[in-house]
Amino acid sequence: MDEPRFDIPPAPFAQCARLERELGVSAAVAQVLVRRGLGDPDAARAFMAADERHDPSAFAGMDVAVALVLGHVARRSPIVVHGDYDCDGVTSTAILVRTLRTLDGDVSWFIPGRSEDGYGLSASTVERLAGDGAALIITADCGITAVDEVALARQLGTDVLVTDHHTPRADGVLPDAPIIHPLVCGYPFTDLCAAGVVYKLAAALLQGAGRDPADADRELDLVALATIADCVPLVGENRRLVRDGLVALSRTRRPGLRSLMQVTKTDPTAVDEQTVSFRLAPRINAAGRMRRADAGVELLLTDDEPRAQAIAEELDAVNAERRHVETRTLFAAESQVAAMGDRAGYVLAGDDWHPGVIGIVASRLAERHNRPFVLVAFDGDKGTGSGRSIPAFDLLGGLDACAAHLERHGGHRAAAGCTVTRAGLDGLRSAFDAYAARALDGVDLTARERVDAVVSGGELGLELAEELRQLAPFGIGNPSVSLLVPAARFAEPRTMGEGKHLRFTLVSGGARAGAVAFGRSVAPDGHDEAIDASFALEINRWNGREEPRLVLRAAARPSAQAIEIVGGDGGGVAAALAEFERFGRDRATSTGQSAARSRGDEGAGPVPGCEGAVRDRRHLGPAGTLGAALASGEPVLAVALCASSKAQMLRGRIGGFGLVSYDALQREPAIADRYTHLVALDPAPDAAADALLRSPSAGRTNHLAWGDAELRLAVDAADDHQRLRADLAVFYRELRDGGEGGLEASLVSRSAARAGRLLRVLHELGVAAVDVAAGSVVLRPSSERADVATSPSFAALLSIGEEQRRWLIRAIDLAA
Repeated sequence: MDEPRFDIPPAPFAQCARLERELGVSAAVAQVLVRRGLGDPDAARAFMAADERHDPSAFAGMDVAVALVLGHVARRSPIVVHGDYDCDGVTSTAILVRTLRTLDGDVSWFIPGRSEDGYGLSASTVERLAGDGAALIITADCGITAVDEVALARQLGTDVLVTDHHTPRADGVLPDAPIIHPLVCGYPFTDLCAAGVVYKLAAALLQGAGRDPADADRELDLVALATIADCVPLVGENRRLVRDGLVALSRTRRPGLRSLMQVTKTDPTAVDEQTVSFRLAPRINAAGRMRRADAGVELLLTDDEPRAQAIAEELDAVNAERRHVETRTLFAAESQVAAMGDRAGYVLAGDDWHPGVIGIVASRLAERHNRPFVLVAFDGDKGTGSGRSIPAFDLLGGLDACAAHLERHGGHRAAAGCTVTRAGLDGLRSAFDAYAARALDGVDLTARERVDAVVSGGELGLELAEELRQLAPFGIGNPSVSLLVPAARFAEPRTMGEGKHLRFTLVSGGARAGAVAFGRSVAPDGHDEAIDASFALEINRWNGREEPRLVLRAAARPSAQAIEIVGGDGGGVAAALAEFERFGRDRATSTGQSAARSRGDEGAGPVPGCEGAVRDRRHLGPAGTLGAALASGEPVLAVALCASSKAQMLRGRIGGFGLVSYDALQREPAIADRYTHLVALDPAPDAAADALLRSPSAGRTNHLAWGDAELRLAVDAADDHQRLRADLAVFYRELRDGGEGGLEASLVSRSAARAGRLLRVLHELGVAAVDVAAGSVVLRPSSERADVATSPSFAALLSIGEEQRRWLIRAIDLAA
């Protein structure tokens, strides 16, 4: 599989901790907020509140627009709302028509046909509407580039009001008419969709007519529908419009929307962004893509329930037809991509392609190949083009650069449309690819998965899934949260959905969670060992039940960054011999020290919670906690019972940090001073080590990251008589069989501290002669079997091990 590059922006821990403290959010949500530029508590609080709003009067020229429209309403002049054939154009048309009807205006609507009329306000349409007596044309979701067409309308005696949100012409020329446009009119929030723009106009019209402007809120269900469908950024005021609009949508009394939910088997109480994106909006769009969008306007305006049901069923059938045509076009487009080879940007064309689906297909291709795509559907000598981009590429800028090969074009950074002749196709194709090659580098063209938070398996529950909804609505500008689980395993993979999708169990840190991978029938390479994987965490509702569900976004083999063993643990033979001397020197006081540790055990225990700079992350998963600390961008030191064996276990799974043993850290606590994070992968073996974890230096955070598995392994590793005897025998054989390199070979499976202590026992038994100065160990074979009970160091090790067992068993009892 093509492995993505995980982009993990730094998230300074101090910022995350402040958000946790001041906003009461979890560590995962705090990471998300910081990585999305919301590290300031006030900014994060405002984002989560999603209550930004601006008065319609903030549009420069709103008073002129209102006076124009209300003048025509008062005179009962024929008004035509000229919309567009997508969901945003249909909904904004419906909002304006209903508002003008409320004001007793003489209003009708016109939605151009995609094939026969093309996009936007055309000269032929202006002539037709003016000839039919239209006194005022109000554009909805179009018109900002229609300079000549507006001039023609005025020549024919028809007034025009332009309401739009698309990018104006590159030359800066605007239509000579009143304009309501968030960018052109200096509105404080420039990312409104067309429905958002006319919602503001509707409120201003109601107020200008002496009505309650709050009555415009009855249109919020349509505003939410359009804002999500049109892929405008879900930030700022759009967040409020969608949040409030989704509530309105769940309670809507419009027969058309209720019927549409019925045919799509949508529970109104569970409607969200995904419901709109994948069920409701596609069916409204389908009419404009495949036939005429008038049916969509009628659906949203009718009060006749049988008629609404009939239109909803018609739109459902048209959408099924659209899916079939889309699939056929996608296959044909993919074959062209294969034939053209690797390019920075693609222009594809077909004579039998339906212009209504090429935009969707372009979107699929851009997502799959991580390249900008423009697809052109030809009808005779002229082709209608629709393009979709990737985050690093300005699609409208690309078409601007290719304008010499186009008859017309428009749109924005992510999506755009154009008209091209057959003779101009090759020039467009070459110019677009050349422009993309200049604008994009290898990094831009590599599939990237942005990570919002690094988490442990134990965090992936319903509580976090519900908390993440506080960051909704999700979409462009505020994508759904991507959670990275490092060094996880995919267990029990099995296909579902006729073999098109994969279901599996994610195993991380002792926790297990249900997961799915849509569009994938085979688990990624290395899935059963250790793999870094990112997921969306959702609430899956089924048969009245709610449960968390992970949806796979991307997976890649873990990076092979180095692990630096510090504090002498990785110092080889020299470190082992130093411990040999140290343990012998301190043996006389070891029992006393151990007794003190044991007495300290009475008042000590596992840290009860997050106090100061100590964070209790036990039982959530060590890899996730370690990964989150690393992702902060700050230096990390991990501590384990045995640094060398822990490094051997973690290599190839996670890296980029220092690693130290408890023994070395207790001997020299200052080792940790150059690190911002100390992550305890194993439990402290005694009260003294535990006290060290409880008392981090200023500016450092200590994370307790072990779980049940690590705790029980630590208990098993604590010396008892038989275990110590067995390890001593293995150590002796390694020395004997390894010759001069025997001691060094033994350090592969045990720490230098452990090897030095075992060496001290063999020395006291007379089995080994150690020359520290020379750095040599010479075995002394004997026909008599040595009695380990005669070694004071053996007894001291047993005593220390027994005290550690008692300490750790008590920790298990407290954890239970």
